[in-house]
Amino acid sequence: MSIKILLVGAGEVGFNLAKYLSNEDYDITVIDIDPQKCNRIKNTIDAHVIEGDASSQRIYENIEMTNIDYFLPLTRTDEVNLVASSIAKKLGVKKVIARLRNTEFIHKDAVVSPLEFGIDYVTYPEKAAQSEIESLIKQTSAVEIEKFKGDLITLIGIKLESSSPLIGRTVNNVYLSNPFVPHKTCVIDRDENTFVPHNESIYKKDDVVYFLVDSDIIDDVQKMAGKPPFKVKNVLILGLGKIGRLLAKSLQYDYNVKIIEQSETKAKKYSANLTESLVLVGDGLDYELLESENIYDIDCFISTTQNEKTNMLGSLIAKHHGVKQVIMHVSTTSYIKAIRGIGVDAVVSKNISAVNEVLKIIQSNQQEIEISRFEDIDIDSLEIKAIPESKYFVQKYKIDDIPESICLAAIIRNNKVIIPNNPKINIEANDDLLIFLKPESITKAENLFQ
Repeated sequence: MSIKILLVGAGEVGFNLAKYLSNEDYDITVIDIDPQKCNRIKNTIDAHVIEGDASSQRIYENIEMTNIDYFLPLTRTDEVNLVASSIAKKLGVKKVIARLRNTEFIHKDAVVSPLEFGIDYVTYPEKAAQSEIESLIKQTSAVEIEKFKGDLITLIGIKLESSSPLIGRTVNNVYLSNPFVPHKTCVIDRDENTFVPHNESIYKKDDVVYFLVDSDIIDDVQKMAGKPPFKVKNVLILGLGKIGRLLAKSLQYDYNVKIIEQSETKAKKYSANLTESLVLVGDGLDYELLESENIYDIDCFISTTQNEKTNMLGSLIAKHHGVKQVIMHVSTTSYIKAIRGIGVDAVVSKNISAVNEVLKIIQSNQQEIEISRFEDIDIDSLEIKAIPESKYFVQKYKIDDIPESICLAAIIRNNKVIIPNNPKINIEANDDLLIFLKPESITKAENLFQ
């Protein structure tokens, strides 16, 4: 019997989540008040669509709410999500996962908590984007960075420049040449094509290579790839929106932070809480303003406005002025690859962060499996336990017998990380596995280890 999901909000978060879940055989219903967004779902996704106001009780009259396993209010408006959550829980839905933008609900002295609205889990997309951007600032060679098992292991994406010592060498040759930098090459993104490499795959110029490593040796992997990290001192943030404010507040005590905000009203409103940052009122695309603020001395430029064209142009101007690290936030996900291809070092999407959080909650509640999606590569990560009764052990397989389309990146045993990049390593019953693979291979991996 398929899991029943009622999703509210067909914006970027709701659309991408519905699209992914529909491929995983979930029974999906989507509610949105916007007819254009409803039509987009109808034309592209196998889901039942209801046009209407999710904060009105009437919209739920013809839905068997007690049969809904997960209720997901994911609109951009907190008030709608809170009211809808409260109604849905009182009508009998089993679990509520809500998107909220206002982080005051998680303060220890908050007067009202999400639990009072019937919410079981909360995702804060802007906070997730802030966390990802801060990780990128700390690992300056990365185009993407993802943590697993807490902070135990890290997936780091690095673009291979022409000077990289890896170019022209095979994956296995690099394993053998770097015994003190244990790593697994999980994914290569090359010329708009993403694939799981094998031992004889050859690194090429402009490859974006995703390495899985113990978090303690991230710097060593960056050096191995020919892109050692540099220390960031001066940070310039474009835009005082939610993400910009969260970043400035967090970074201002460790870095020299400047923020450019076009709205004088917004600048005055938020500058009082950013006492260690310099808030400037002006156009972040103005060459004279940027040069007067010594753009040449900026180590990291972060564009976080709500206008993606402004973010893109600002990022290109920063790159033209020689800024070492340029990070751009996007709301839509269609152009991430193209944006990175024109010179932006890293692209972050709060919407994909929200999708991943919700997916992890749903799938980890169903079984001992967690799946994550990535912004611009057609690859998923799968966290799964190798159970003793699985096909892998019954058939007495070895790691070499795992299909090449499935990259076994790490084995976690007794809270220790084992990188399986040599044939002497094998899997033991009840090991936790971290796997990278194409979405269509997930079932194959589940059949092998579950």
